[in-house]
Amino acid sequence: MKYVGLEKQISRNNLRSTLLLFLFPLVILAGVYAFLFFTVDPRAADINSMFLYALPFVVGGVLVWFLIAFTSHSAMIKMATGSSTLERKENMRVYNLLENLCIGVGMAMPKLKIIDSNALNAFASGINEKTFTVTLTTGIIASLDDNELEGVIAHELTHIRNRDVRLLIISIVFVGILGFIVQILFRSVLFGGGRRRNKDSKMDGRVMLIALAVAVVVYLLSILFKFALSRKREYMADAGAVDMTKNPLAMASALRKISGNSDLEMKSSDMKQAFIENHPTEKSAFSAISGLFATHPPIIKRIEFLENM
Repeated sequence: MKYVGLEKQISRNNLRSTLLLFLFPLVILAGVYAFLFFTVDPRAADINSMFLYALPFVVGGVLVWFLIAFTSHSAMIKMATGSSTLERKENMRVYNLLENLCIGVGMAMPKLKIIDSNALNAFASGINEKTFTVTLTTGIIASLDDNELEGVIAHELTHIRNRDVRLLIISIVFVGILGFIVQILFRSVLFGGGRRRNKDSKMDGRVMLIALAVAVVVYLLSILFKFALSRKREYMADAGAVDMTKNPLAMASALRKISGNSDLEMKSSDMKQAFIENHPTEKSAFSAISGLFATHPPIIKRIEFLENM
């Protein structure tokens, strides 16, 4: 990836991300249709008519879940990460770096929060100016010099400016819906299979197994979409950080220090894709396949990209 035409690259990336977002509801509807296709006898009922009848209920249920999660995301993030507000008087150094970057690009200053952890990591979150937040670990504040920390903060501000944080929340919500459905179906199959053994119960068991199989496939596809969204935007955030700081080597140096020291305990693994680094460092025979399920590109590639600017 060459550092040319950043605005054009961001525009193209936003278009691709929008297309990926449309795939989330489409894959849910495709799963509903697949379930009807494999469980309904076409001689007894019209599958298309049943799908159209179920459509408003499916869309309505997903919309209600989405609105609840979307509006309560700040509380959910705080619960998952254990973050707390960092007051200006508690760390003037960090506040000055954040404030100067925001003034430089003419953006409103987001909230600043901190996670008490030796891990070196950071993330941005929020859906509007009232909720936009940059969160840093105590470890990353203590370990990076001013230029490196400025690069990390600029990276997170770029995520906010490019509205990546909204995409993150949307993708997490949709994947969470499907994950919840898979859990419910799995428990139904696991604990409901040994009760009655008659013709009706066997038919019910078959339907539940088909529903579980379809839900698992749809869930895996949604995870791939989510990870693709996250990977595409990390390079843009790195480039945006350099555009703000004019110091690609400081950003590369920060990533070197972060590499291998970024893992921290989380109550929800979904939030890890929001962090500046979340990529396994070990290599295996399945690394090519595991790369599809990685939320971030390999950090070595990001460093090479920065050093070639």
